[in-house]
Amino acid sequence: MVISGTVPVNAMDAISSYYHSKRLRRVAVLGGLSALLFFTVILGIMIGPVQVGPGLIMKIIYSRLPFLGNDVVQTWPQYYTSIVIDVRLPRVVLAMLVGMGLAVSGCAMQGLFRNPMASPYVCGISSGGAFGAALAVNIGLSYYFVPFGAFFFAALTVFVVYMIARVNGKVPITTLLLSGIAISSFFSALVSLMLYVSNERLERIVFWMMGGLWSAGWDKVAITLPFIVISVPVFTYLARDLNALLMGEESAADLGIEVEATKRFILALTALTVGACVAVSGVIGFVGLIIPHVTRLFVGPDHKVLIPASALVGGIFLIVTDLFARMVIRPSELPVGIITSLFGVPFFLSLLRRRRTEMGW
Repeated sequence: MVISGTVPVNAMDAISSYYHSKRLRRVAVLGGLSALLFFTVILGIMIGPVQVGPGLIMKIIYSRLPFLGNDVVQTWPQYYTSIVIDVRLPRVVLAMLVGMGLAVSGCAMQGLFRNPMASPYVCGISSGGAFGAALAVNIGLSYYFVPFGAFFFAALTVFVVYMIARVNGKVPITTLLLSGIAISSFFSALVSLMLYVSNERLERIVFWMMGGLWSAGWDKVAITLPFIVISVPVFTYLARDLNALLMGEESAADLGIEVEATKRFILALTALTVGACVAVSGVIGFVGLIIPHVTRLFVGPDHKVLIPASALVGGIFLIVTDLFARMVIRPSELPVGIITSLFGVPFFLSLLRRRRTEMGW
């Protein structure tokens, strides 16, 4: 046996082969999910009161690309272009972005709290965002200012929760969770007050709180896109820190992780990401809870693959649920938040029962 240093060559080959197969598996998983996401996007654009074939969809989208689609001769009615470009495509893209944002934020929260039942709303982000939107509606701000009100108060809520939970420069996870529950209850009471005094604006607030994508447009895509484009790669970059935190804060500190700085950064990034999602879609529950957990069952706990995989699965899930919400009671549609809750509540109860059995509650 030839020795290189203190490690046998065959052992080094085995280690190299293991990591190579691991990389191939990661590429295969992410490649397969990316292909499935593309198929789901096309499906979401195809289905509706007017059926549009996949070939025509590709032609229409290609014809609208700058510098590339100038040579395309339009052989289809103009209203098909309006349906694809102005109605369905922005809605599908927004559903994908919101699903991705909620999924990666939930994945980060579950890693931070070391609990698969954590969600991106655990720090009161949804309640703060709901209050911001309700306040904007009640004081008569225009339609375009409602998302900014929701975003501002969602981010403010996390800041307040963090400052309350901070003790001697550190933030215990338990204290952070309890502070989030308290502040969430406070903003929920304020939302109830907004509903009570809303009068003729009640319906608008209630529909926003149910969560939905019926008001999707390219303006809302433009609001959300920068946050998702930034958050998914940054959360993936933080995978090593999240993996270390799974072993406990002391073990993470021993590995050189700046635990408190990492907590602050994850909370801030989660607040911005979820705030952007809540601002354009209302409160859509359970996506950030069930998607990371389901994805973890297939790809394992390593955040290097779990975070991007959760983003892809989250985008697929919300496109499909929004499509179902559009089709189930045509010509009307259900709020997509109702559909996700119908999926999420049984899953959450099953997860809770499993945790109870494992921990002997």
